[in-house]
Amino acid sequence: MQQRVALISTALAGVLVTGVAVGSAAHGAPEDNPAAHKFTGQVTGQQVTGHQLTGQQLTGHQLKGQKTTEQQVNGQQATGQHGAKSPRHMTGKAAPKSHAVLAGKTTASYFWDDGSGVNGDTGAPAGGKPMQKGLFASPSWPMHTKVKVTYKDRSVTGFVGDRGPGEPSHRGVMLDLDTYTFRHLVDGKKPNSKYDTGTSAGHLKGVKYEVLSWGHGAGKKGAPKPLG
Repeated sequence: MQQRVALISTALAGVLVTGVAVGSAAHGAPEDNPAAHKFTGQVTGQQVTGHQLTGQQLTGHQLKGQKTTEQQVNGQQATGQHGAKSPRHMTGKAAPKSHAVLAGKTTASYFWDDGSGVNGDTGAPAGGKPMQKGLFASPSWPMHTKVKVTYKDRSVTGFVGDRGPGEPSHRGVMLDLDTYTFRHLVDGKKPNSKYDTGTSAGHLKGVKYEVLSWGHGAGKKGAPKPLG
């Protein structure tokens, strides 16, 4: 009986010694085992270095993001100042609107009345200014009224300096144009002479007129009226 107790005690003592040894190895390895301590230090250093690299990469990405943002902002500013899509820029390039006080369409004829008697001329223009390019005749508008005429995308700006046409105005011909203006509206060319337009056309239908300002001479404002 005493021998059995002694054997059990001895066995228990061995187990305790083994447990202490195992515990020391598990918790004291960094202090008692230089190799383990070195390995753990390397792992820790790599982890720290990895975090530092990650931080640098993130920082670089952020810096790139900031640069890109600045470029975008600068680009927006540049577009606002110089870009072709800027509404302000487009508005600056837009063609000015017409400020006509009266507009419409009529049939136009041509004349050249210089008082020379050629082609039955009866005298100098009634407005007091000599016959010239851009001098029109109206049956009713005030003398020296400024008028722009347009036909097939070609335009001429002139003024009312004479009365006419006569009887044709009762058939809707409300403008007489000088030969240079008439020929320019037809094809953009010049007449053969101031008396001859050089074309077979005697009238132009659908001529657009725009009264830009009323003259202070004799006549009536508003829609054109037949002569007499």
